[in-house]
Amino acid sequence: MRVHFIAIGGSAMHNLAIALSRKGYIVSGSDDEIFEPSATRLKNQGVYPDSIGWNDCLIHKDLDAVILGMHARADNPELLKAKELNIPIYSYPEYLYEQSKNKKRIVIGGSHGKTTITSMLLHVVKLLGIEADYMVGAQLEGYDCMVKLTDTAPFMILEGDEYLSSPIDRRPKFHLYKPHVAIISGIAWDHINVFPTFENYVEQFKLFCECIEENGVLIYNTEDIEVNKLGAHFSSKLNTTPYQTPKYRVTNTGTIVTVDEKEYELKIFGSHNLQNMMGAMYLGREMGISTEDFLTAMSTFTGAGKRLQKVVESPDFVMFKDFAHSPSKLMATTKAVKEQYNEREVVACMELHTFSSLKKEFLPHYHNTMNQADEAVVYFSPEVVHHKKLEPITIEQVKEAFGGNVHVFNKTEDVLTFIHAKEWNNKVLLMMSSGTFDGIDYDKLGEELIN
Repeated sequence: MRVHFIAIGGSAMHNLAIALSRKGYIVSGSDDEIFEPSATRLKNQGVYPDSIGWNDCLIHKDLDAVILGMHARADNPELLKAKELNIPIYSYPEYLYEQSKNKKRIVIGGSHGKTTITSMLLHVVKLLGIEADYMVGAQLEGYDCMVKLTDTAPFMILEGDEYLSSPIDRRPKFHLYKPHVAIISGIAWDHINVFPTFENYVEQFKLFCECIEENGVLIYNTEDIEVNKLGAHFSSKLNTTPYQTPKYRVTNTGTIVTVDEKEYELKIFGSHNLQNMMGAMYLGREMGISTEDFLTAMSTFTGAGKRLQKVVESPDFVMFKDFAHSPSKLMATTKAVKEQYNEREVVACMELHTFSSLKKEFLPHYHNTMNQADEAVVYFSPEVVHHKKLEPITIEQVKEAFGGNVHVFNKTEDVLTFIHAKEWNNKVLLMMSSGTFDGIDYDKLGEELIN
C-alpha cells in the first residue's frame, strides 16, 4: 500500500504515518513546517519529507490513498491534484476507521478525561498482555508512537476527539469511528470557534451516541448532568453502563479505593481521576478484563503524560504540571491537589492559551474555578491573543472573570518573579496549561525551587 500524508508533521498525523510505515506501507508526506518532536520521529522512521513545502508532483496515480491533515487548506495544490486523479482522500479519523473495520472498536469520548481514560486502559491491557491496536492523543511514557496498527489485534482503542476531521470534512472526529463500545466522561463546552452554542456542542455527543453500532455499549458518567441525560435517553436503544466516583480515602502515597467491598491501593489521586478509572474499568470489562484484574493492574499506574505529572518533590515541596485549560479541568485539578495536600498551601498557576479561553465572551465561565487553591495566578499573552485574531483582553477583565483574589499577569517574567519571590516550605506548586507559559522550563524551575 502506498499512502501520502498532506500535513504529515501534525501531532496526530506523524504518529499515524509512523504506524503505517511500521506496518509495511510505503509512506510519503509533505508539510510547510514540521516542528519537534515530529521532525525527529519522522526522520528516525525514514519518512521525513525530502523538502519542506507543498509539491503536487508527489501526487501520482500509483497512490492508494491520501490522508489529509487539519493543518492543510482546502485549496492545497496536492489535495487538488489528488481530486483530479480520483485518488481516495481520507481524513485522519476516516483512515483509522478503515484500519479497524474488522476489529472491536472502543472509543473514549468526553470534553475532559479522554487521554487519562485511554492511558489507564492501555496500561492495564499492556500489563495483562492483551493484544490491542490504539490511537491516543498525547505522548505517553513508555510509548514511542501513539498509534499502533496491526492485522491481528482483535481490539482498536480510540481516543475520540470532538474537533473537526479535516479542512474538507467538518464532522467531529469521533463521529467517524462507529464504536462497538463507547464512553462519555463529561460534557463541558469547548471548541467555541467551531460549536458556537452550548446546545450545539451537546448535540455532537448525542450524534456520537447515535453512531454506536447496533447492540453496542454506552458507558456514561452519572455525575455529569448532560452525560447522565444522554445515558437515560439511550438506555432503551443501547446497552448502557453508568459509573461514578468510587468510595475512597486519601493516603500519603495516593489513594485507597473500595470496589465490590475490596480495597485497592493506587498511586493516583483526585476524585476526577478515580472517576475516570471507573470508566476505564468498565471499558476493560467489555474486553474481558475482570474488576479485580483491572484494579490490581492499576496499582502501578502513575498518570498520563502532563496530567498531574510530578515535576519535582522533596519532603516539604512538590511541583506538578498539568494540561488543564478549560474551566471544568481547571476546577477538578485544583480541587484534587488541595484534597491530596490539605495541610499544605497550594499555589495554582494557569495559562489562558486556547482559542476558547482567550475569547472575552468565554472568560466568565472561569468564575471561581480556582477557589480551592490558597493562592491563584492566571497568565495570558497579548501576542497569542493577537495571533489567534481575537479581540484584546485586559488584566482587569481576566481578574473580574475569575473572581476571588487572583493574581493576573501578561508577561512570563512577571509569573517567574512572583514564583521566585515566594518561600516554598510546606507548599505545592501547580502549573496548568496546554502551552508552556511562553517558554517556562518546568524542570529547570522545579530544580531552582527545590534547591
